[in-house]
Amino acid sequence: MGYGTANFKEGTATAPAASNTLALFRTNAGCADTDQNGNDFTTGTPTPRNGSAPLNQCAGAPANAAIVPSCSPLAVQQGTAGNIVLSAIDSDSIVNGAAITSASVPGISLGPVTQASADGSSASVTLQVSSAVAAGTYPVTVQFTNNEAQNASCTVDVTVAATAASTPIYEIQGAGSASPRVGETLTTGGVITAVFPNLKGFYLQDPNGDDNPATSDGLFVYVNAALPASVVVGNRITVKGTVAEFNGLTELTAPNSITVLATGEQISPVDVSLPESINGELERFEGMLVRIVSPMTVAQNYFLGRYGQLTLSASGRIEKATNRYPAGSPEAIALANENQRRLLVLDDGSTLQNPSPTPYIGAGNTVRGGDVVSSELIGVLDQGPISASSPATIDYRLHPTIAVNFTRAHPRTTAPAAVGGNVKVASFNVLNYFNGDGAGGGYPTARGATSAAEFERQRVKIIGALKAIDADVVGLMEIENDGYGSQSAIQDLVNGLNAVMGAGTYAAVPDPAAGTGTDAIKVALIYKPARVSRVGASLADAAAINNRPPLAQTFAALNGEKFSVVVNHFKSKSCSDATGGDLDQNDGQGCFNARRLQQASQLLGFIEQVKTSAGDTDVVVIGDLNAYGKEDPINALTGAGLVNQLATREANPYSYVFDGETGYLDHALTSASLNTQVAGVGHWHINADEPYFIDYNLEFKQPACPTCTPDLYSATPYRSSDHDPVIIGLQLLKKLDGSTGRDALTGTAGDDVITGGDGADTLTGGAGADVFVYRSLREAGDTITDFAPGTDRVDLKALLLGIGYSGTNPVADGYLKLVSTTLGTSVQIDTDGTAGPAIARPIVLLKNVATNTLNAGRDFIVAP
Repeated sequence: MGYGTANFKEGTATAPAASNTLALFRTNAGCADTDQNGNDFTTGTPTPRNGSAPLNQCAGAPANAAIVPSCSPLAVQQGTAGNIVLSAIDSDSIVNGAAITSASVPGISLGPVTQASADGSSASVTLQVSSAVAAGTYPVTVQFTNNEAQNASCTVDVTVAATAASTPIYEIQGAGSASPRVGETLTTGGVITAVFPNLKGFYLQDPNGDDNPATSDGLFVYVNAALPASVVVGNRITVKGTVAEFNGLTELTAPNSITVLATGEQISPVDVSLPESINGELERFEGMLVRIVSPMTVAQNYFLGRYGQLTLSASGRIEKATNRYPAGSPEAIALANENQRRLLVLDDGSTLQNPSPTPYIGAGNTVRGGDVVSSELIGVLDQGPISASSPATIDYRLHPTIAVNFTRAHPRTTAPAAVGGNVKVASFNVLNYFNGDGAGGGYPTARGATSAAEFERQRVKIIGALKAIDADVVGLMEIENDGYGSQSAIQDLVNGLNAVMGAGTYAAVPDPAAGTGTDAIKVALIYKPARVSRVGASLADAAAINNRPPLAQTFAALNGEKFSVVVNHFKSKSCSDATGGDLDQNDGQGCFNARRLQQASQLLGFIEQVKTSAGDTDVVVIGDLNAYGKEDPINALTGAGLVNQLATREANPYSYVFDGETGYLDHALTSASLNTQVAGVGHWHINADEPYFIDYNLEFKQPACPTCTPDLYSATPYRSSDHDPVIIGLQLLKKLDGSTGRDALTGTAGDDVITGGDGADTLTGGAGADVFVYRSLREAGDTITDFAPGTDRVDLKALLLGIGYSGTNPVADGYLKLVSTTLGTSVQIDTDGTAGPAIARPIVLLKNVATNTLNAGRDFIVAP
């Protein structure tokens, strides 16, 4: 501003001159501001002001905003410390101080103030209440101040509740499997470790415990309603409720008087390893936050879609005890006990059925048996149902508190492993394959699909699996017992296979004259007419003990070699209608073991009938025998001379998973005469390892049930059934033997073993993979007219042993020579190899075969 004689000013005139006795004041009570110094200022007697002088606010000028404090009440239990954070904000200044202005209470104080960082930001301070403060109510006034000398206050109502009689969690749990305080209404306390709204409760754990390993420090609090806002992980609370046992789980029910004593506290998980040293040892951790430190594998996924549960096993998968050892043996009893101690169910923190989204699902919309946990496994341990049976099986479950990840350690395969041989036989339980009325309607039927849409989904899976198996003969179980006419289930399956594999690829074996029984399902056989031919009529054993009669058919391979297939489906282990000796004997074999043993005995007699009818002793016995590998019915069959091919040729065989245990109900046994002709055998694990809910069924899935599990069905073989198929390879060779003279021998259209014997013979293998056998030097001089390198072979092992050669590379050692001639390749034997003077002798001429097309390791058999 300019005043007096100043040479600058605002506006057109300066303000009046000031002096020692006159001061300059704005006119209009200090509020004039017209941008004219001469008009806006006047002189007058000085009236000094300071910060305490009253404010003279001009009209239209902004007000100085007030401090806004925020204080909530604090409740603590007597003898327990507590705290609460208070805050304040001022939109046009910085809140920078706080102090208690009410009467001092020993033990109640403020911590350091965290001042606001800028105008309009929040300042905070912690009000602390020590454990020494006596019970009572204390109104504590806290005054906040800012950098403009303003202040504002709020009052915190501090309530210190008188100590009630409190029972520690470990006393509620006790050292046994059930609480000793059931039915009592008690007050307890601890830190909330997990909150699960879909369990309608939360888990509480004593932060200190009693150092007694036999008592748990955790407890489930069942609210059975919307959870109160005070139920937050990390809150330390006291709660009052009634002690109860529910499905083996100790819990506090009907809780009330939940008091928050502190927030933000943490409980460290307790490390737990499996197997348990004794079954039930996990009881000591019930309700506690734990970390499973043992490597865990998916043992079962059957209830994943329905309950969100996976059964895990420690240190690999577990095998049904009677799959490996005879029922009742000390070894079986010990293994069954060990299995139970290795199991733990991974749950999803919910009691909801058919959860959406499906937990734990992985690549390919599956989590397979054999997959392994690849992340930390941390959660609260409880006890509850792990099956759908009534009454349900009760065991320990882990509700995770962090995400659980899996690694695909047991991947799917697109086809079964090769089993070798020249004839492939398979066994497949097709899980109630019912095709309605055969004309697109008639659903639902007695079993299987409930609609045409479901059946089409099932059909695609079954046909896809059978196409990939590509067997020459297939034994089927659980196919509708409605004959083999044009609208029958078996003919529908054949039609479907031929539609995707080529017309005439498969045909059905006609039903036997003895019939297929009265059960809704039957066993059946299909075969490839281009690969094998039926010999005689099919046979069945209609004895009363066989509710599903076994079916037999003799076949001939392309070389004329005969073999018979007997397909079976023994009585199931289900206990429905079981009485007397058929009741579960608690030896691991389930119900109706006595009936299955009788059926096995009856089968042995039927096999002899089949051999007589066929005029041949080569028999393969396949099917769902509903008995594991070492159970009584299987032992009866092997004890009578049948050879269990899966037990002798496959490591850890299984076709089914039940209660987390693997085992094989689906078998491949052979007569002794066929045993040496088995090239290989195995299961294709497309079903037992897959979750049930990815199958063809539509119920309890979206979109039919909008809140249910998503429909993860795919038109693939996986989970086409609940049993894995079995595949067995047979090497059926036609044997042709010559005389001691000159012979002309011609093989069949199949695989032959041709031994010309002494004399110069002319040998023609024909089609197929043929083997030409030489046992001594006396059999020299032959000609093979159609030897096919890479397909046919010359067997020299007996001859080489006869001259004293026991090595493995007779070409390198000089004993075997392949000499090119104008007529083909001369196969010659040098009796003393490179070390001696003997001259190589021609054994056989491979007519029109160039020497450079031969591979000694491939085309010659030289070692036993």
